[in-house]
Amino acid sequence: MTPEEFRQHGHEVVDWIADYWGRVGEFPVRSQVSPGDVRASLPPSAPEQGEPFAAIMADLDRVVLPGTTHWQHPGFFGYFPANTSGPSVLGDLLSAGLGVQGMSWVTSPAATELEQHVLDWLAELLDLPESFRSTGSGGGVVQDSSSGANLIALLAALHRVSRGATLRHGVRPDEYTVYVSAQTHSSMEKAARIAGLGTDAIRVVEVDADLAMSPRALAARIERDVARGFTPVLVCATVGTTSTTAIDPLAELGPICQQHGVWLHVDAAYAGVATVVPELRALQAGVEWADSYTTDAHKWLLTGFDATLFWVADRAALTGALAILPEYLRNAATDAGAVVDYRDWQIELGRRFRALKLWFVVRWYGAEGLRAHIREHVALAQELAGWAGADERFDVVAPHPLSLVCLRPRWARGVDADVATMTLLERLNDGGEVFLTHTTVDGAAVLRVAIGAPATTRAHVERLWTLLREGHDWLANDFEEQAREQREAEAEAVQRAQGEQERAERAQAIQQAEAAVAAPARGGAAATEEPAPSADPAETQTPVEDRTPAETPAAWDESAAQAAAQPPVGARTRGEAQTQDEQTQDERTQDEARTSGEARTSGEAQTQDEQNQGEAQAAAEVGQQD
Repeated sequence: MTPEEFRQHGHEVVDWIADYWGRVGEFPVRSQVSPGDVRASLPPSAPEQGEPFAAIMADLDRVVLPGTTHWQHPGFFGYFPANTSGPSVLGDLLSAGLGVQGMSWVTSPAATELEQHVLDWLAELLDLPESFRSTGSGGGVVQDSSSGANLIALLAALHRVSRGATLRHGVRPDEYTVYVSAQTHSSMEKAARIAGLGTDAIRVVEVDADLAMSPRALAARIERDVARGFTPVLVCATVGTTSTTAIDPLAELGPICQQHGVWLHVDAAYAGVATVVPELRALQAGVEWADSYTTDAHKWLLTGFDATLFWVADRAALTGALAILPEYLRNAATDAGAVVDYRDWQIELGRRFRALKLWFVVRWYGAEGLRAHIREHVALAQELAGWAGADERFDVVAPHPLSLVCLRPRWARGVDADVATMTLLERLNDGGEVFLTHTTVDGAAVLRVAIGAPATTRAHVERLWTLLREGHDWLANDFEEQAREQREAEAEAVQRAQGEQERAERAQAIQQAEAAVAAPARGGAAATEEPAPSADPAETQTPVEDRTPAETPAAWDESAAQAAAQPPVGARTRGEAQTQDEQTQDERTQDEARTSGEARTSGEAQTQDEQNQGEAQAAAEVGQQD
């Protein structure tokens, strides 16, 4: 590409970016693609021949934009912001155009000295201690991320506490300890792993009700470890934790660290830049105790990624841990010790000219412009917290001194609150107007609303609040409908069970009735099988007349339904048998008359009236005479 072609297409790219910023609010905030969709849109192999620039730009719209989550969208409220701005983009463009590799002063003095100067400017704007200035014992440097800065701080702390022994012998993981809280960023644990300490070296210090590290608990843990023979290396205190922006009390933690010779590292990745506003500087009171400090301009200070600002109070510990000078890097300025070589302040050797975009941003906006940017978002967050605090559907669950508000939706009793909250979150994100993320506080899921995108205004926060309430109401009504349906289903189940129980009881009654009828029949059959009466009069006994009223079983030919409709036979008393109505007595008499010539079953024999008993007695007497 010739300079003229670059000029032409460069204008096209700048126009595209400007148009994108103008319409970014029209896109769904979160990308709607599924895993693999972007790669499926790309050819399997690289092109053999160059393509027209217009084709590349067309694929930017066709392939890249659909797969992009729009961090500059005014409805982006997730994670923490990732600001960029016109001055930052142009500064990055110039850095890329210059193509500087700024590993040493000699490789590009402007890259090194401009970075030193801009970091001194920012240290002053953030009211950091004098020891962090390049004119003192320490200094600042631009890192790729606060995660990387946390690792570098740990390496410097190990170098200092071991008096350089780690360079020669490595670390002794069973000896050293590192102190964090449950709210400390996970990158500190990763740093311990990379440094060779392992997670067993991590000590998790208790927090208070505001989720800030407890000084008393820290002192107790350090003293206990020292008594057991461990060497405390580093305490990572946080100004603005990732979950809730909790603030660890630096002014109380600092003296404890100094007493035990422990490196105090302050991770202020998100919140540190807020101290450009004088009224917010109290949040990091005690920062003068810090040995190192990190904050991200690429989060909330209108500067594109990557732009982490990292300072140390004693640069000798840092360069002692990281410096190495092969022959091919030696030069007169380095050998004279008159310059800073930033390759000794980082893990990598090579480095970009990142200070250029910071320089553009600070000069374009000025200190007051940066303060106005921060103040506006803090004010919006406080207003949102006020709305939520006055609404019975939401709780504000943690202090909110900056631009992050954590909300816990309230749900009806019986609703799984975590499931409901996460359902609300997905419903909001699927809608495309806003994007939020979540965390847990006291074991419960909460919604994080991080205000910080440059295009976000009060109207966007109001819209978010409307969506939160509408989404909550829709889900609450849906959960109530589900609960109602469940109650109805349970009531139907109870009714079915009662019906089944009643049917079972009727069936049991039928069985009891049938058993009562069958019992006399079995007795009579047994009687008919007795041997004929003996001729010996001594063996023949005259039956004693039983005048007890007989119990009459149900009619033999009645149906099962009729039998079920009657009370069980055993439940009828003798009095009831004797007081049958006249119709029943007539039917019984007719039945007996029809069956008088037939063989009687034992059941019938037992239920014959007095006349039948007399006939049986006469027959017995005839037998005796024979």
